[in-house]
Amino acid sequence: MAVSHEIKSQLAKLLATEDLIVESKKVKTAQFNVQSRVLTLPQWDKASEVVYDSLVAHEVGHALYTPNEDWCERVQVPQQFVNVTEDVRIEKLMKRRYGGLSKTFYRGYNELADQDFFEIADTNVNDMNLADRVNIYFKIGNFVDVVFTADEQKIVDQIYDAESFDDALNAAVALYKFCKEQADQQKNEDIEISGNTESQSETQSETQSEPMVPGGNGVDNFDQEKTHPQETVLEDLDEDFDDDEGGAGESSIEVETASSLEESLENLNSEGTWENVYVEAPPLNMEKVIIPNKVIHDNCEQTWVDNKTKAEEDGLNFDIFADPDTTFKAFKKESQKEVNYLVKEFECKKAAESYARATTARTGILDCTKLHTYKYNEDLFKKVTTLSDGKNHGLVFVLDWSGSMQYVLQDTVKQLYSLLWFCKKCNIPFDVYAFTNDHHKDMLYKAYDEKDGLVHVAECFSMMHFFTSTVSASQLEKQMINIWRTTYCIMRWGHVPMGMCLSGTPLNEAVISLHHILPEFKKRNNLQKVQCVILTDGEAYPLKYHKEVHRHWENESFLGTKYIQGSCYLRNRRTGRTYDFDKCDHWTDMTDVFLQDLSDTLPDINLIGIRILQSKDASPFVRRYLGRTDEYETVMKKWRKTKTMNIKKSSYSSYFGLSSSIINDDASFSVDEGATKAKIKTAFMKSLKTKKMNKKILSEFIELVA
Repeated sequence: MAVSHEIKSQLAKLLATEDLIVESKKVKTAQFNVQSRVLTLPQWDKASEVVYDSLVAHEVGHALYTPNEDWCERVQVPQQFVNVTEDVRIEKLMKRRYGGLSKTFYRGYNELADQDFFEIADTNVNDMNLADRVNIYFKIGNFVDVVFTADEQKIVDQIYDAESFDDALNAAVALYKFCKEQADQQKNEDIEISGNTESQSETQSETQSEPMVPGGNGVDNFDQEKTHPQETVLEDLDEDFDDDEGGAGESSIEVETASSLEESLENLNSEGTWENVYVEAPPLNMEKVIIPNKVIHDNCEQTWVDNKTKAEEDGLNFDIFADPDTTFKAFKKESQKEVNYLVKEFECKKAAESYARATTARTGILDCTKLHTYKYNEDLFKKVTTLSDGKNHGLVFVLDWSGSMQYVLQDTVKQLYSLLWFCKKCNIPFDVYAFTNDHHKDMLYKAYDEKDGLVHVAECFSMMHFFTSTVSASQLEKQMINIWRTTYCIMRWGHVPMGMCLSGTPLNEAVISLHHILPEFKKRNNLQKVQCVILTDGEAYPLKYHKEVHRHWENESFLGTKYIQGSCYLRNRRTGRTYDFDKCDHWTDMTDVFLQDLSDTLPDINLIGIRILQSKDASPFVRRYLGRTDEYETVMKKWRKTKTMNIKKSSYSSYFGLSSSIINDDASFSVDEGATKAKIKTAFMKSLKTKKMNKKILSEFIELVA
């Protein structure tokens, strides 16, 4: 079974008792950056669960207990020897801190021993140098019989007793000194043997009259160049030892078991696996993303003036906006009953919730109206009922301004306007934004500093600030007329204000921008709870991330972009969480990742999705979240009956689905002159059904707000 890197990342965080940034990448050895608190683990895909756990625990031990310092200036010891003694120390401290790790390390090293990770199967362990034996003893000593002399045991005890990093360094010095003395002694013995051999060879050459020829027997079968190999080797050894005295560089004395373990661990990485990539949402400068409310409506009003001037020049003697303005006033008048109903329902639900949390307590004041009941009633004191204060809420609406919204845009705006009038009457603060990648800007400027690993947000992305509760009622109505006229022009191919044509679907970018918009809105209005409503009819297009590109034919690298795909993770340094893009089989799955990140980052935000669906899209949409389950059948049964749904299993707190045909249905009651009774009845019933459906949809939404 494949090991989940993200699960092991959480294990590392728990062991470290801090929100470490844990990365699993194709690296040879684990690395820990003390400043950034980033622990990089190799992708040990071939490791079993228990081996992976023991390796993670080991690396966390280094993160916790190994200081970030240049110890080479303090002691002249090769790196391998310090690794041996420090490994013993940090594993001892980890087992002391977490009692259960003793069993984990035991089982992990048992498996490594069975797989001969130290490459000692054909070797007599006790013939190895002390450093190798110490390494084996403290790692797999339960499964291999390692013998030490009395002098060696003193150094072994010193290594085990090390509590601080300084103790580990001192133990490494003692271990290296002992191994070096042993190596020097072995050298001297080899020199003596070599000298005796050379004397014997000279004696033999004096007694022999003929030279040896190839094809003979034994050692004499070597050519002259290879007759004295020991001299060259010994000279090299001397040079190596001289270098050792001057620093902690390369040594002729190697800890072979450490090198074998390192190579074996490298083999745990699957060659075919992708390199894990960690990306982060960019810190956007919202002044370069948001098109201010005033700019939007100044642009609209200037467009209307230009349109009227052009109409007059063309000889048109009628008000070109008479039709959209008339329909707006009619809709406003018609919707007031519905809005008043919502306000009443909201106040009732809010009051019910408040009284449900009410507490009643006795006071020390006599209730004179109860004095006559003193013979049979002990409760003669006044009572006071305390109503708990409800949380003050605010609403942020995000509107899809993409091309696919064209035929439902005005009807969607109707639903939005009803909610805005409701908010205005209930004194609920609100802001409305529309996302686009088509708004005209004086210049395309970057909203963040681009660098490797950041999610790419295009310069053309904008959030148009359509409405805000901070303006007066009269100003709000003028702005609502502006957007109404704009939707009217879009649907009828009229002259649309500059930059307000429908565009692509930068929904993911909009969700990223909400990391900045929502906290600012909450702070500005002094709110406890914020509801964020996203109205859309489709999926966002996939995003890219910035990646530093190195081309072998170029001297310098450059910053390019690459699509987010499998083996990519979204990392949030603020929450310490990572989110897997590998399971994103559909574009909407990527949006779910960004939504989940937003929800985790801002837990006081209630995310509500409103998805406008065509009938053919309903079943795939529900199946994406619920699969072929009983719940799927329940939701689809409601959909077929009411053309609405509410999905709870998504990254939204609630995800409403609305039929585009329902939204398009006109709730007004109108028939042609001379219509039959049957047609009048049909029109009337259709009007009632549409009004009832709209009321139901809005009521469900109000319940969430209340």
